[in-house]
Amino acid sequence: MNPILWTPSEQSIKNANVTDLIKHLNDTSVSNFSDLYDWSIDHPEAFWNAIWDHSKIIGDKGAAPYLNHDGHMMDAKWFPNARLNFAENLLRRTDDADAVIFWGEEKVKQTLSFRELYNKVSQLAQALSAMGIVKGDRVAGFVSNTPETLIAMLATASLGAIWSSCSPDFGTKAALDRFKQIDPKVLFSTDGYYYNGKSFSSLEKLKEIESELPSLQAAIIIPYINADIPDNQNFNLLLDNFEPTTIAFERVAFDHPLYIMFSSGTTGAPKCIVHSVGGTLIQHLKEHLYHGDVKPDDRVFYFTTTGWMMWNWQVSALAAGAALMLYDGSPGVRKGRILFDYAEAENCTLFGTSAKFIDFLNNRKLDFTSTHPLKSLRLITSTGSPLSPEAFDYVYSHIKKDVCLASISGGTDIVSCFVLGSSVLPVYRGEIQTRGLGLAVDIFDEHKNSIREQKGELVCTLPFPAMPIGFWNDPDRAKYKSAYFEKFDNIWCHGDFAELTKTNGIIIHGRSDTVLNPGGIRIGTAEIYRPVEQLEEVVESIVVGQDWDNDVRVVLFVKLQDNLQLTPELISKIKQRIKSSASPRHVPAKVIQVHDIPRTKSGKIAETAVREIIHGRAIGNQSALANPEALDEYMAREELSA
Repeated sequence: MNPILWTPSEQSIKNANVTDLIKHLNDTSVSNFSDLYDWSIDHPEAFWNAIWDHSKIIGDKGAAPYLNHDGHMMDAKWFPNARLNFAENLLRRTDDADAVIFWGEEKVKQTLSFRELYNKVSQLAQALSAMGIVKGDRVAGFVSNTPETLIAMLATASLGAIWSSCSPDFGTKAALDRFKQIDPKVLFSTDGYYYNGKSFSSLEKLKEIESELPSLQAAIIIPYINADIPDNQNFNLLLDNFEPTTIAFERVAFDHPLYIMFSSGTTGAPKCIVHSVGGTLIQHLKEHLYHGDVKPDDRVFYFTTTGWMMWNWQVSALAAGAALMLYDGSPGVRKGRILFDYAEAENCTLFGTSAKFIDFLNNRKLDFTSTHPLKSLRLITSTGSPLSPEAFDYVYSHIKKDVCLASISGGTDIVSCFVLGSSVLPVYRGEIQTRGLGLAVDIFDEHKNSIREQKGELVCTLPFPAMPIGFWNDPDRAKYKSAYFEKFDNIWCHGDFAELTKTNGIIIHGRSDTVLNPGGIRIGTAEIYRPVEQLEEVVESIVVGQDWDNDVRVVLFVKLQDNLQLTPELISKIKQRIKSSASPRHVPAKVIQVHDIPRTKSGKIAETAVREIIHGRAIGNQSALANPEALDEYMAREELSA
């Protein structure tokens, strides 16, 4: 059993939102979080009904039943008689407390109160309505993570329209691969963005995007880097045409579309995943309130862009009454310290980042314990890739000792988490704390048997509200079914290679489609990354399987510290570390040095793209990569032919 690194105090458990939820249930069979999880799976309709009531969702819940389910997961209908509006729930506070705190690197700082946020959404909603935007229309954002982007999304949602966004560091092709599929009527764009102290204009990209979207009726430009913006496109001047007033929120059905989100698209056109108003809201409230214990006057931060689902996840904290801490730009500013400078200066209570960023800090041996007290910080969350046990150690020894460290995992597919943290459970080294309340998460072997303390497929066996409505332009739902229900009939198969531990924690060993299979033994890629990236010579690595001699052999590519060369001695050291930390089966047949690791726009390493390229197969959509030029040195490597 892994050691316990943190335990919640009795007082914090007593005061937790989830403890109050348990009292609200008034069921003698539920006395703690573990009981609640079991109860939520056994009584799904009653559980989600309790979440609606206890979280005080604004809207008409409608008459029971709250779940219509004929046995087919894809056809489940939640709260079929409900009417609600997403923005109305996020704008429930209208006082003068801080609602949004924004840092654009060291260049821009801004704060909005809840009242100011409400008023600006009111003004923009009127402007969009005057343009003819109505329920069901699509509004797109080629936008930085600024307060104006939040305002644009909320104004869109207030009208019952559908929001979809990507960040302005996307190339025009990558943006068009997304937006051309959904025919937006209005496009918001920031005039540019800052990254690592430099400014980059988006206006030329915007012209190209506009020219390829015949559905567009208007393009509105948000001032950020102070480019020259025509008056008729200026976001701020548009708002000035309208006086703040009470917002006429358009209440819609529970399963009405809210967001269209996109898969990474590295193997073809990005999939357009449609998420519902009610499913997104109730799932996010459940996660913020009863897993993260978010309360009014908390300050919630996640390092993300508008092209990653964590942006959509973070902004829902407004529905819990919390303030948002938005950041746009590079996390490497001030030698990697700016995000914790921000957390310290603005009294952050929930700090969210990626596992790769924690590795970045660890590799640079940065210590914050003597310089950043972080007295307000009680929860650190990490996602994007598995968080190694050594990264857990680093957080507790070099960031803060008394903090709940919650590794979380889910994805764009559900715009939320299957497995995540809990403020009332202990943190075990290297483990995700718990499965999500109301989500029947299990681990299956290849024969559909439920397994424990073994590696297998992460599945969900019962319907849940945050399942997508479907895919855009997929009328017979064939793409939707193929994506999640093809491996196991009527069982959601998420594509993660995972393990359920003795303590009911979860370990993610990598993506199922990148699992290595030498000699028929399934190996998760995270099992190799962990020992390799502990070596001080290695900056980063990527591992794939190569078809070879009627089998699969493991090939490891490594990016080394500046001025280092991959010598036979270093190769031997790498292999020995993998062998001693994992097993002889994990040891790669080839170790090859590269200058860069290809990654997606959301920062995830592109294992599938590398696997395809070394086999001489075309990459369907290189524009989905942040650095597609990195693939060049993986092609036709001499080392791979012997």
